[in-house]
Amino acid sequence: MQTPEPARPFRMRPQRRPPQPERATPIVGSWGVRVAWVSGLVLSISAFTDWYAGTLPNGLTLSVTGWHSGALGKLVFFVGLATLILEASREAGILLPAAVPDRLLLIALGALAVIFVLIRLISVPDTYFVSTARGIGLYVSLLAALGLLGAGLLRTAEDLP
Repeated sequence: MQTPEPARPFRMRPQRRPPQPERATPIVGSWGVRVAWVSGLVLSISAFTDWYAGTLPNGLTLSVTGWHSGALGKLVFFVGLATLILEASREAGILLPAAVPDRLLLIALGALAVIFVLIRLISVPDTYFVSTARGIGLYVSLLAALGLLGAGLLRTAEDLP
């Protein structure tokens, strides 16, 4: 009589872990997306707030909005509008080419907005020299421009592996 072959040990297959996805486009709830939306909206609206305010010698109060302060005020509005269009198109699924990532474009738009607002903060247009006091809208625009720059940096940090 032959001896039976030893039974093979019963082995369980190891459980497979699902593959971890690489970072995709930022989700709606991420901080970079939220800050970009809010900063773009505030930057667009702040172009219509008072950037310069003062009282004339005869007692009249003069207030100049960012839109009426010259070309830089209009450019600040259009930078905010471009940010909103960029974010809305990304939400709709329209993505930029890989050579121009949206986070890099946000950083560039934020840097442009900061430069434009700083120029208006430092140099008052000659037309409004009587009202040399800076209004609250100019500082709100500066904060929104810095927020836009920060949103681009946050989005870059969120995309790092």
